[in-house]
Amino acid sequence: MAPEIVVHRPSPSGGRRVTVGTAILGLAHDDRDLIEFLRRAGLEDAEALVLGDSKLIHWRGGRAHEYEAA
Repeated sequence: MAPEIVVHRPSPSGGRRVTVGTAILGLAHDDRDLIEFLRRAGLEDAEALVLGDSKLIHWRGGRAHEYEAA
């Protein structure tokens, strides 16, 4: 079973915290950051995960692919 990938709600200053399981990968400001975090975490084909309609990524507290605070 793959670890849960969570892109958390946008922070007030912009960007979204990214976690895989219990590990915090960083603060993503765009899809490129998210792809790089997932690649560094060893997830294969991170670009396809992010840009496709992957059910492995859980976008919380905001719309997918939006990184600015509302």
